[in-house]
Amino acid sequence: MNETAEELQLFESVKPALTSYCYRMLGSIDDADDAVQETYIRVWQSWSTFRQEASFNTWVYRIASNICLDKLRQAKRRIRPVDYGGPASTIVEPRDMLPDAYWIWPAPDLPETPEDIMVRRDTLQICFLALLQTLPPRQRAVLILKDVFEWPSKQIAETLNMSPAAVNSALQRARVTLEREKLRSDVRVTSKAEPDQELLSKYVEAFEQFDVETLVALFHEEGRMSMPPFTMWVCGKEHLSAFFTLTRSHCEGSRFVPITANGGYPALAQYVPSQEGDALIPWAIHLLELRNGEIYHVQHFIGAHLFAQFRLPLQLHR
Repeated sequence: MNETAEELQLFESVKPALTSYCYRMLGSIDDADDAVQETYIRVWQSWSTFRQEASFNTWVYRIASNICLDKLRQAKRRIRPVDYGGPASTIVEPRDMLPDAYWIWPAPDLPETPEDIMVRRDTLQICFLALLQTLPPRQRAVLILKDVFEWPSKQIAETLNMSPAAVNSALQRARVTLEREKLRSDVRVTSKAEPDQELLSKYVEAFEQFDVETLVALFHEEGRMSMPPFTMWVCGKEHLSAFFTLTRSHCEGSRFVPITANGGYPALAQYVPSQEGDALIPWAIHLLELRNGEIYHVQHFIGAHLFAQFRLPLQLHR
């Protein structure tokens, strides 16, 4: 096997987990894919310098970590609309938006092993990613490699060019910060319980029929809905009812395609009627946070570009 083939085979073996690492670091699958591609280019350019003084994994993750840390030096902390400001006090059609680079975005499922998916799936949820974004970049890398990927401190130190003592100190500070953020904010990390398929089915049926009363009844009393890249978010059944009523003309006639996202959790791709012709066109990816038989939070990630990431059709026939 020549060097190029060996390098490609080794890189492909680590690429899925490396992509999920970069996604947790950066909060955007587009940015993660770019970081992994740049990592491969640097691996290819530096292959002759790799003398196996460290494991291939350590070497590749060192390159990827440096790329992610460089990106994060120039980037704002990614957030969710519920982190940006309070809920809407007056229900109007959303208008104010921020660029995509401000928001955490969903990701299609990555081809990790079944064992990896079961161990790590909660750490791919949007609420956990929001917590990670509160950490300084190097602490974030340490915590992901230790608490998510379960690497030994010595390997993390070699990867991030830190001493083992510095790794342990950064890890302790990161864990303290995460616990503080959990207590003082509405960021919630869901349990490992399987999603409520019956509740999901009721949501799809009520939304596709656009039965506002039935739809709102599925929400928790303080249930919420957010719509990145719009900054506006809605909280409480009264405001949810008003918002759904206001947006009826846009959403009536929607159809959902079931998908999975962020570690195998059920999600829904929403297609809306086109103003021209009989087609249904991409609108949003819905991720639902469900608790105790109620919907606590629906995140509508709006953008046709997301459908390409999830390899979904760009139109459906009515």
